[in-house]
Amino acid sequence: MSEIKKHDLVVIGAGPGGYAAAIRAAQLGLDTACVEKESRLGGTCLRVGCIPSKALLESSEKYAEACHGLAVHGVKVKGAELDLGAMMDRKDGIVTTLTDGIAGLFKANKVTHYKGTASLDGPGRVLVDGQVILADKIIIATGSSSAPLPGVETDGDIIGDSTAALAWPEVPKKLIVIGAGYIGLELGSVWSRLGSEVTMVEYLKRIVPGTDGEIARVALQLFKKQGLAFELGAKVTGARVKDGQAVVEIEGREPLIADRVLLAVGRRPHTEGLELASAGVALDERGFIKVDAHHLAAPGVWAVGDVVGGLLLAHKATEEGVAVAERLAGTAGHFDPNIIPAVCYTDPEIAGVGRTEEELKDHGVPYKKGVYIFRSNGRAMALDRVDGRVKILAHKETDRVLGVHIIGPRAGDLIAEAAAAMAFGASAEDIGRVCHAHPTLAEVVKEAALAAYDRPLHG
Repeated sequence: MSEIKKHDLVVIGAGPGGYAAAIRAAQLGLDTACVEKESRLGGTCLRVGCIPSKALLESSEKYAEACHGLAVHGVKVKGAELDLGAMMDRKDGIVTTLTDGIAGLFKANKVTHYKGTASLDGPGRVLVDGQVILADKIIIATGSSSAPLPGVETDGDIIGDSTAALAWPEVPKKLIVIGAGYIGLELGSVWSRLGSEVTMVEYLKRIVPGTDGEIARVALQLFKKQGLAFELGAKVTGARVKDGQAVVEIEGREPLIADRVLLAVGRRPHTEGLELASAGVALDERGFIKVDAHHLAAPGVWAVGDVVGGLLLAHKATEEGVAVAERLAGTAGHFDPNIIPAVCYTDPEIAGVGRTEEELKDHGVPYKKGVYIFRSNGRAMALDRVDGRVKILAHKETDRVLGVHIIGPRAGDLIAEAAAAMAFGASAEDIGRVCHAHPTLAEVVKEAALAAYDRPLHG
């Protein structure tokens, strides 16, 4: 029998929610341990999600620019060639650097790292491959995995999920992406830039579900111009490999045939094998862990990140993990679930925070909106990135900002200003009266704010 270990806090899962919670708790004086079954720390985000996909998005964008986008700048490139192996090596190197960095942070902050598969063994007890660990406080941060789709027979190669699509050894001539959400559009964009003929198949009659409808409509027009094909309102009933190719069946339509298929229809919480019931932890009807407003799941057990639902985003998990760790250490942890920016790293990028125009209409909230386009912005012209707009939604009576939605260059960076403004209860006029440097893309945010409460200066 192995020696029983004891810690103040045990965190199960070393993704963005888990490792952040462990580090913060250790910084605040708790004897903290973190259990991770994978050989590398960082969870899906760092290993096979956010980071590798953004590395490929950046590399593929540079390749596409070298092939098609530099002549307008007076730069002529002849015979640009793709070295997919080097591109993949660069991506893998970034992942290694960041995952090793988390291991270094664990060591620097004296977080005990257990490698193995964890499960609960009643209140205050965690089993890691037979090793008993005692802790008065436990945080579950096991994340999520790609959701399956009935009838779609994945083989991890010709028909695979996002993990497979991050490591294909060659560019597929034809690619079908099932699901036109963030993951599908990002990886579809990568392979389209590298030469694939990409068809996006989406069950809904729109793309990027959950985003503001106006922004989604603009995005669809721009992506079509880039060469992406779309089958919207399409119910996939099956997909299988036949004679070395993928066949995708769609209700009421002709089957589609491609070299590869990416299944990207969402994610599901990862709770298998955790023995949650032994500690009184319950799941909701969708399989997510039930928690209260402070992320308490059962006496002595908290849960954060994708496993509790809401927006399945790495930064949301991090903020939840830090807030819970701070509360467990006796300080005032803070997390606002209503102000979580979301970004789709296509070209142009799509970003939003707060409520959409559809949500405001559905809830009968009186609002006004200000919209300003990048095409009128000097910095956007200099970058040759003029497609898109900023949309600011403010309360009609108080002018308080309720939502900001952007499609355009560096939207993922610009949305931070909107999130900060909303966190402090800013009005559209507040944003509009802040001095923004010139020439910058951020001036488009300022002009949209001016449009929301009065009129744009350069309208």
